[in-house]
Amino acid sequence: MARSMKYSVGFGALFFPWEGHFLLWGIICQIIWWKLRGSIQRAALPQILTRWVVGGVLISVLEEAVWIACFPKVPLHQSSWTYLHRLRYYVDSELLNNLVIFWVVFFLFRGIGYYQKLREQQYSAMRLESELVNAQLRALRMQLNPHFLFNTMNSISSLMRSDVEAADIMLERMSSMLRMTLDRGDAQLIPLTEEIEFIQLYLSIQKMRFQGTVHHYVAIDPEVHDALVPAMILQPVVENAYLHGVARTVGEAFLGIEAQNQHGHLRLCVRNSGRGIEEPPLNKTRERVGIANVKNRLELHYGIDDNEQRFTLQAFPDGEVQAILMLPLQFQPQDNGSIVSYEYGSQDSYCR
Repeated sequence: MARSMKYSVGFGALFFPWEGHFLLWGIICQIIWWKLRGSIQRAALPQILTRWVVGGVLISVLEEAVWIACFPKVPLHQSSWTYLHRLRYYVDSELLNNLVIFWVVFFLFRGIGYYQKLREQQYSAMRLESELVNAQLRALRMQLNPHFLFNTMNSISSLMRSDVEAADIMLERMSSMLRMTLDRGDAQLIPLTEEIEFIQLYLSIQKMRFQGTVHHYVAIDPEVHDALVPAMILQPVVENAYLHGVARTVGEAFLGIEAQNQHGHLRLCVRNSGRGIEEPPLNKTRERVGIANVKNRLELHYGIDDNEQRFTLQAFPDGEVQAILMLPLQFQPQDNGSIVSYEYGSQDSYCR
């Protein structure tokens, strides 16, 4: 405008007043954020149409008043104007622009409040969901531990009548198993090797109980040595294999456990001799507690998608039964490169 009227205007005379406008609005926005953010975010429609409409006009006029006081030479070549004359001039010409800036800032701060509130609600919902899942997992583990303890104590009680020394050894090994369970605390995921160590103690107890008539085979693929699995996820499967398979096998029996990487998933296989899978009675359709808990825990850990986790039971014509657990392959950092395979009896693979 000044150049169109053939005024000689320097760069600084235009730049600094223009820059001063945005600096003042930046300071005003910061003050509003510090002092009035909560009021803006809580304001209802009647308050917006009354209090904040008036407030927006006052803040816009105040910004102009401060700006004019900081730049007494504006408007250009009107040095004879008084402060009030210049204020009236710029309020008439800039009030609409200032109101636009104010309401953009107002709704921006209000939008930030909605976003923060939404994030807080999502975070609270995630925490509640996580606490609920952990509570459910703890409840399931509490169901598993007494069930296992009860069955093991029955085994020791039976052995006490025939071999006191063996019963004492079994009791000591059971104590080691309970100590391992307590040391884990509320840990939901543990290395596969720790789970296998627990299973080894269980198998050693059962080997004494069945007096060598059961052949055990446990093999871990080196690639999944440090894979993470839910704590005590194999024990109820192995116990189920003993109760409903091995214990009902006439003559020698076997139980094989294998773990391997299968297309990016951890495949855990428990295979045992027996009499196939018995159909539940018509008046008892409820699944066995151990197997039902395994399925529930897998769903709580990994979701219900079959592509993430899967548990299947398969019977073969010769009476053998195979349980397959497919889990996401997750690892913890390895301390060293050494891998251990645990084997009992034959080195031939039992799982198919």
